[in-house]
Formats: sequence, C-alpha cells, structure tokens
Amino acid sequence: MEAALIFIFALLGTAVGSFLNVCIDRLPIGKSIIYPPSHCDTCQHPLTPIDLIPIFSYLWLRRRCRYCQARIPFRPLWVEIGSGFLFALAYWHFGLGAEFAVAAFYGSVFLVLGVIDLEHGLILNKITYPVAIVALITGILLPQVNIVSYPWPDIANGVIGGIIGFVFLLIPALISREGMGWGDVKMAGLIGLVTGYPLVLVALLMAVILGGLIASVLLLFKRKGRKEAIPFGPFLSLA
Repeated sequence: MEAALIFIFALLGTAVGSFLNVCIDRLPIGKSIIYPPSHCDTCQHPLTPIDLIPIFSYLWLRRRCRYCQARIPFRPLWVEIGSGFLFALAYWHFGLGAEFAVAAFYGSVFLVLGVIDLEHGLILNKITYPVAIVALITGILLPQVNIVSYPWPDIANGVIGGIIGFVFLLIPALISREGMGWGDVKMAGLIGLVTGYPLVLVALLMAVILGGLIASVLLLFKRKGRKEAIPFGPFLSLA
C-alpha cells in the first residue's frame, strides 16, 4: 500500500513537472504562465490533452511535435522525471500533511530556479522574492510545520539562515564581480530562509563542492570551458 501511494505521488509530481516546464519556458522571457495555453513553440499549434501526458507523450511522440515534426528538447522530460522523484521522496519522508506540501513546493521552486539559471544564466527576482516572503510567513504562522529540525523557533532560524546564506556569497560577489552574480547571493539567502541554521551551511558547502568538481572536469576535458561562465544556481538548487 505504501509503495502504491509513493507511486501515485510520483505521478502527481510528473504532472506538476509539466507546469514547471511552462514556468521555465515563459518566466525568463516575461510571458504569462497562464495564457496562451500550451502550444508548440515552432508551429504554434495548441497542444491537446494527449500531447500533454507527462513522460508518456514525450516518449510516444519520439521527441517530435505531432503537428510539425519539430524536435522536442530533452529538458521537459528530465524536469518531469525530477519533479516526480521530488514528490515521491517528500511523501516517503514526511507522509501526507503540511510538511509534504511545504517540501514539495520548495523542491519545485528550486528545480525551476536551477534549470532557468542553467539555460539562461538568470536567477529571477520574480521567483526568489515571493518565495522568500512565503518562507517568512510560513515560519511565523505555521511554526509547527518543520521540514528540518530547528534548535530555535522557525522564524528565528529562517532569518539567521537567510543572513548566513546571503553573506556567504555576498563576499565573493563583491570581491569577484564577474565570478558570482547577485542572483546567486539572493538565492543563497532564500536557501537559508528555507533550511535555517545550521543546514544552510551544509547546503552551501555542498554547492561549492559540486561546482568545484564540475568546473574541474570541464577544465580537464574541454578547453573551451576555460572561457565559459558556469552558472552556480543549478548547484545551489541541487544542494
């Protein structure tokens, strides 16, 4: 029974992943995530429900638009799979309740932030600011909803974690203005609000280690990588 419920929440996550793909596509270019309805970016043909079944439609159509045969990128599939995994993991760990809802929401937010930064080199204020407000309100109004274990009241931990995260990346951003963007600094602050102290330090150190490993691989195997900026947002999201 438990395995069946985990699978059901994984399916729910893939459906949410379809919406997250819309956010990833439209938010960086300033388009509404509500209107117009989903359509092929190449031929502009509206998509029918059979075209929008998470994962299945992508595989059934063999990565091509049903109307113009344009190639569909891999990213929509991976976002749906990733979102399904996040929802399944959140349910497995927290069960059905407020903690699950909060964890699934934050997981979805960081998935969107990471993919947008990977594709566009942007960490959008229109995402980080509202979610930071949500994190503060959650800490104040729902102190009993804990997705991590805090030694102090939620709001105090959130504020302390947010300050630590912000300052942690503020210093390298000031020293090397091209190496670290202000979006990364704000995102680190958001991570602190969500995780609190001391887990914000764990997340940031994990991001630094992951980023360093990937940068080292690029330097070893891809000369061009020496001149390319590596977005830090995906590592922050993953950590």
